[in-house]
Amino acid sequence: MNWMPSSAVLNKFSLFVVILWSSWTSAQLLPLSPKATVSVLTCATGNESYSLFGHTALRISDPSQSLDVVYNYGAFDFLTPNFVAKFAKGDLQYFVIAHSYLDFINQYQYEGRSVYEQKLRLSTPLKQRLFDHLNHTLQSEERFYTYKFIDKNCTTMVVDLLNNVLGDKVITKTNATDTTYRSVLFPYFNHHFYEQLGTSIIFGTKVDEKATTLFLPFELLESLKVTKFKQQALSEPVVSLLTIAPITPHSWWNNAYTYGAFLLLLVFWNKRNVTLAFLTLMGILGLFFLFMGYYSLHPELANNYNVLLFNPVLLLLVFFVIQKNKKAMQWLAYVIWGCFLIYTIILLNKAPFLFLLPLIGITSFLVYRIQQGTK
Repeated sequence: MNWMPSSAVLNKFSLFVVILWSSWTSAQLLPLSPKATVSVLTCATGNESYSLFGHTALRISDPSQSLDVVYNYGAFDFLTPNFVAKFAKGDLQYFVIAHSYLDFINQYQYEGRSVYEQKLRLSTPLKQRLFDHLNHTLQSEERFYTYKFIDKNCTTMVVDLLNNVLGDKVITKTNATDTTYRSVLFPYFNHHFYEQLGTSIIFGTKVDEKATTLFLPFELLESLKVTKFKQQALSEPVVSLLTIAPITPHSWWNNAYTYGAFLLLLVFWNKRNVTLAFLTLMGILGLFFLFMGYYSLHPELANNYNVLLFNPVLLLLVFFVIQKNKKAMQWLAYVIWGCFLIYTIILLNKAPFLFLLPLIGITSFLVYRIQQGTK
């Protein structure tokens, strides 16, 4: 789930070598020796938005062939026309690229992120089948895929590829299957408060489903520890290729204190225009969530009940406040409070409940203050 621009990570020499090998003849790819190894690489989380969930890659090494290549399904191109619109809509094309192992590990050392390896106990024919498939993919349209946050990313692509080579759904999720995607994802945003808050309010009902899909790098690492193939452990014990102590980020603004200060400011800065501006912003965000739910192909954005809090009806309330229509203001206030009550009930057993409770309370109070001003 490492979101990295292709121009920054593509190692031209290693890709050229793989292309040369895969084009050796039209019928025969480079044969791996019995000493060849296949590994799943799991890269630690980072503090940039693209690295918060870690990353998964495949390594194929064959010292007899002077081969050590890492295949990465997490590449995309910033130069793609309409990049932002495509990413938001959910039809941005990601693709697989190849790196030399040395360049790959140097990149993560530069980023200060640990890398772990799990060698897979595969027969030479299965290793060859995997290697041939990867090299064929590099040379065909199969290298592209439409990214989906949960259903199709760097981890799910590796899982699907390995299961296809193994001939069965051997690798499955073995941990945290009784909790929701929202609860699984929430801790990954620790020390990134506004990212945690933002994803909590933009995700809809999809992330409240049971987390049955194996889609996170460290979930794959844990699952491989206990996965068996032909009555033996599929992977060898985890080996740390690069061990770097994580750095906990500190930000003067990206924390709960500025969030709380902002909400308190809304309460004590008792200015009509400030209150109306805030309620207008809440309503506009609600319209944005509704639009994204219909426009985007990301299923995580659909059916977003957070519009009960970021409620477009707030825009009507602001309009009638400006129009001084007291009767409409009174009725709309009751409608909005009803939506807030329903929202609070829905949110009770959700991970971000305590984060959003102050926002519910302050927004309710501001609507009350507006309503009292009509009397």
